[in-house]
Amino acid sequence: MPVVSMKQLLEAGVHFGHRARRWNPKMRSYIFTERNGIHIIDLQQTISRLDEAYEFARNVSAEGGTVLFVGTKKQAQETVAQEAERCGMPFINERWLGGTMTNFRTIRQRIDYLLNLEAAKSRGEFERLSKKEALQKERELAKLQRRLGGLKNMRRLPEALFIADVRREAIAVDEANSLGIPIIAMVDTNCDPDPIDHVIPANDDAIRAIRLITSKIADAIIEGQQMRGVVMAEEEAAAPQGEYTAKFGGPAEAREAMEEEEGAPGWHTESDEEE
Repeated sequence: MPVVSMKQLLEAGVHFGHRARRWNPKMRSYIFTERNGIHIIDLQQTISRLDEAYEFARNVSAEGGTVLFVGTKKQAQETVAQEAERCGMPFINERWLGGTMTNFRTIRQRIDYLLNLEAAKSRGEFERLSKKEALQKERELAKLQRRLGGLKNMRRLPEALFIADVRREAIAVDEANSLGIPIIAMVDTNCDPDPIDHVIPANDDAIRAIRLITSKIADAIIEGQQMRGVVMAEEEAAAPQGEYTAKFGGPAEAREAMEEEEGAPGWHTESDEEE
């Protein structure tokens, strides 16, 4: 069964592309027709491509991987933050800082500084500063929270990116490609699909369309996390049996090992002691 229905896509306006004169010829295969000078996206391809992206995101999550959500345009900011927080993934919904991934060590240092400032504020250290110094610290903290707040829990480079607008996030696309990090993205009719690993042809300007696609990727991640939790619980439950098997092998090997121990010197049974 598809992840999303045709009716949901139509209601969200996912099928509306850009004006025909602004199109990218590389998107020709994803365009169904042109109507009133506007390209209409082939939603059958959107459904199949979204299914593939859903499966990929679920597998990344099931293996314990991280998916970084990126959407800095006004229509995507709130949705990206909400859905990323819902599935426990990092996000960037303000300006993408150059080198966020290619120079992650420096970015991580700034994140650590942000965490130190938050800890200092919670301990009441700002109150012991002068008004001017406290105000400077507050402004610095607010700026870091706005730019890096969504990355606080990202300790390493992500295993994949989800991008709401590949034209606006061109730097993020370039950095991911240079590092070999797979990209899931909503690709409109005016975008280049070549740098994207998992293309989801869709309207990247409508709030409802962005919310629908982003929520489905978040659902895939949550499903993968649940799968991982089940597997880990089964492995934990089977751990003693696994250790026993590792020591003795299967039932036949275990029986032979026990018989060898019984016949070993110094082994006495109750009947031997009675005799």
